[in-house]
Amino acid sequence: MQLRYSYRAYPDASQRRALAQAFGCARVVWNDCLRDRKEAHAAGRPYVKSAELALLRITQAKRTEERSWLADMSAVVLQQALRDLDTA
Repeated sequence: MQLRYSYRAYPDASQRRALAQAFGCARVVWNDCLRDRKEAHAAGRPYVKSAELALLRITQAKRTEERSWLADMSAVVLQQALRDLDTA
């Protein structure tokens, strides 16, 4: 027999902002990486590996002016978005 527990969270306003920021950053990384893989596939290039995407879309993106706000987010959230993309 397996047990299951249900929990409900009631975040306050600052926690809701932090969660929204985390979800938004993860969505941006997911979409950027998915676009890179689709473009590579359409162009007949080899499959883009996760390590390459992590370097390009997380590490290097944090250093650009337009994506510098990714540096405010924990790298764990961004890397998990890439792992979720691999699973999907």
